[in-house]
Amino acid sequence: MINTGKPFALNEQGRRNNNEDSIYPLQNEADGTNRFFIVCDGMGGHEKGEVASRIVCDSFAAYLRDVPPCEFNETVFIQALNHAYNQLDRENDCPDPAKKMGTTLTFLYLNDKQAFMAHIGDSRIYHLRKNERGKTEIVYKSSDHSLVNELLKAAVITQEEAERHPKKNMITRVIQPNMEKRSKAEICITQDLQAGDRFFLCSDGVTESLTDAQLCDIAAGNDDEAMIKAIRTECEAYSHDNFSAWLVPVVDFIPPDEQSEIIPSCEQTETLPADKVNPEEKAEITFPPRRTKKKSKTKRLILLLFLLALLTLAAWFLCHGDGGIDITP
Repeated sequence: MINTGKPFALNEQGRRNNNEDSIYPLQNEADGTNRFFIVCDGMGGHEKGEVASRIVCDSFAAYLRDVPPCEFNETVFIQALNHAYNQLDRENDCPDPAKKMGTTLTFLYLNDKQAFMAHIGDSRIYHLRKNERGKTEIVYKSSDHSLVNELLKAAVITQEEAERHPKKNMITRVIQPNMEKRSKAEICITQDLQAGDRFFLCSDGVTESLTDAQLCDIAAGNDDEAMIKAIRTECEAYSHDNFSAWLVPVVDFIPPDEQSEIIPSCEQTETLPADKVNPEEKAEITFPPRRTKKKSKTKRLILLLFLLALLTLAAWFLCHGDGGIDITP
């Protein structure tokens, strides 16, 4: 079971003429009861990008509103994503494919068992954690669907060249209406959660203002509100784009194998089985290694005493039983 603290958000116009970013829930409308969060960075010119990002946020919200957390899974996410695509198709009024509106997507869903993260485009998701020395580290960072990142992974360019590449804003996956082949989401599912972890979803207006190292330095403090204010300050100083984000702190996590007596039963509703989903629309999915629980000292002591008793009993039978070994000279 995942318990979260109060989430904090940014959704700012920045130095642009209008704000094409959208978030869900709306800023200042989230508390510790919210299960899912979205950041979308729209594109397509004045107002059109704003329309695309808001349609996607609203479509996910409408589709998932009545889905109990215990029923949420990859199939439900794909259905919600397709619902968002369908809504964009209905709103599209641009015959020129090169000028169609579109948006990126970052998505986080926290249910009773795991954190489900998905993204399309170059908006980003971080899973942050403090180590035993109090230093914040990145447990997971989504990989941008961008031309520059593909060149970087292929070792065609260096990190330094990537930072000043003239096409660094060109993305390779996007949510757009009337696509011949809809972009798939890349998904990460994890149960590796600890109290004090933070999830951070953001548009590229934030990542252009902060390096990963700077983000970790800002996250070194324990105050979530102070962290989001510090990020706002950096973006106001260095970002040339809209900048939006969600910061979601994890207060507590009870692993699934300790929840059997406290998770309420959940009535199953009909959802499309995973094997019935169009293979081209299935998401790319990765599973980080699951954390292995250490046995308690008490359990180890009981096991050791039990083994010693078995060995003692076996030795007695060997020496005194009818079929025992004769050790007299």
